[in-house]
Amino acid sequence: MKDVYRPSHADYTIDAKYGIRNWQGGGRASARETIGRVAAGAIARKLLREVAGVEVLAWVSSVHKIDAHVDVDSVTLADVEADPTRCPVPESARAMTGAIEDARRDGDSLGGIVECVVRNLPAGVGEPVFDKLDAELAKGMLSLPAAKGFEIGSGFAATTMTGREHNDAFVPGDDGRPRTRTNYSGGVQGGISNGEDIVFRTAFKPTATISSEQDTVDTQGNATTLAARGRHDPCVLPRAVPMVEAMACLTLADLWLRQQMVDVLGPAR
Repeated sequence: MKDVYRPSHADYTIDAKYGIRNWQGGGRASARETIGRVAAGAIARKLLREVAGVEVLAWVSSVHKIDAHVDVDSVTLADVEADPTRCPVPESARAMTGAIEDARRDGDSLGGIVECVVRNLPAGVGEPVFDKLDAELAKGMLSLPAAKGFEIGSGFAATTMTGREHNDAFVPGDDGRPRTRTNYSGGVQGGISNGEDIVFRTAFKPTATISSEQDTVDTQGNATTLAARGRHDPCVLPRAVPMVEAMACLTLADLWLRQQMVDVLGPAR
């Protein structure tokens, strides 16, 4: 790999920008850099839990064409960690494991989706224009290695619904604040949290470095082929779960601290 560019990897773009690249491991494009995010995310998670009782939980909801139908309201950390795939649905987890093992044997890789729920975030967190809560979450998620898509609440499915179907009707809450009967908004309206669970999904592409032979060019622009060797994950999804949680915690902690300058939410609980 010293003299060739890996297809769909950051080898070429990093070289084009800096004139040098870390071909041994990928450098800044490697998921190894997320160790700092996960460490910082643990601190942010504790802050959110202590000051507001916020819970952030993510899981693998799909791998390739295998979907897991997860109850967002009841899924727990124990459910997620019960299987190495970090998919909380046993039947789907077994199917995902088989598909990942097949891809490994075939010298290929698979992508998928990580879903995340944020519980107990008070209404009022986020900004109305450039620093919208959902925009900041999208920025955080799409900054992760291999991330290719983001949607919150109903996401792209909203385009198939009418306004009457999609609107989240307000109802009186037991605690005196408005609640919504549905949550197509995914907990965010106008870039600001509405007190409902924040639910979003991040799509991750198949791992770029695979052992199958692929067409590419070398650093001199000559056509060649590459079949990577060494240890390369056939699917990043299980490892992406703590990365998604960490970036969610960091994003929310930042916005929470900024909100304290406004001091509308009241005392920490």
